[in-house]
Amino acid sequence: MNHLQFKRHRRLRRTDNMRALVRETHLHKDDLIYPIFVLEQEDMKNEVPSMPGVHQVSLNYLTEEMNELTSLGIRSVIVFGVPSEKDELGSEAYNREGIVQQAIRQIKKEVPELTVIADTCLCQYTDHGHCGIVRDGDIANDESLELITKTAVTQAEAGADIIAPSNMMDGFVAAIRAGLDEAGYSQIPVMSYAVKYASAFYGPFRDAAHSSPQFGDRKAYQMDPANRLEAIREAESDVEEGADFLIVKPALAYLDIMREVKDRFPLPLVAYNVSGEYSMIKAASANGWVNEREIVLEKLTSMKRAGADLIITYFAKDAAKWISE
Repeated sequence: MNHLQFKRHRRLRRTDNMRALVRETHLHKDDLIYPIFVLEQEDMKNEVPSMPGVHQVSLNYLTEEMNELTSLGIRSVIVFGVPSEKDELGSEAYNREGIVQQAIRQIKKEVPELTVIADTCLCQYTDHGHCGIVRDGDIANDESLELITKTAVTQAEAGADIIAPSNMMDGFVAAIRAGLDEAGYSQIPVMSYAVKYASAFYGPFRDAAHSSPQFGDRKAYQMDPANRLEAIREAESDVEEGADFLIVKPALAYLDIMREVKDRFPLPLVAYNVSGEYSMIKAASANGWVNEREIVLEKLTSMKRAGADLIITYFAKDAAKWISE
């Protein structure tokens, strides 16, 4: 056999320490952003039926939740509101005393070291469940931008560190950037949901946020899962309009898109590990079909390997514990 010439790649895989020494991609606690759902009702902490381990919490439970995150070393949260009242214009989204605005003020007062990201959309607040104003059965893009911008400004006023618009209206980054600058918040960055597909992976989130469309779907403003070049066009527009971060959502089925976006644009890239991806693993783990820890860490590492700098994930608490062990 000595005359054979071939490469011995296994030399670098022999032991745990050797594998750690040459590991190319690393997952850190600072990469993790935890989504939190805040209820307008008092004294409630409801587990989301389709998302075991994820809760909707009222304001009086919020500080307890934030303290748990900081104790685990998680430094960033993204806040979603679950209002008690909805209307056709989603007016609670831009109410200065709305549930997200109250939650932001409370977090920044009581746990100021946390970075607070505000999800900026209308769908949880409209009685029809769409992300903008409905006119004659269609979403009125430019009219919706005005209300989305008002929402962003009230969130910045409340103390949000980052504005994260998820509505997929054309021009939403430009409108929000201009609105924030005019209101005196030029220092507040925009984390754009630049590439957001009309995905079947969002079902459990709509259970958590009570945001399902009451008619039709969102395919007229969210992206077709079959399209790759369109994702580049969307991201390019947001970069030109002043985005500071780019989000690709969902993550797991779109790792190829993440890599292309990261290779083309020099901005921090955020993977959104969405609710359906979370719930599938939870269900498989509950049935004993997969090792939850191993599959979650493998999945999150794949997102980092594909180019993600940050990951929004419902697994953040568990992942932080596993990374520490």
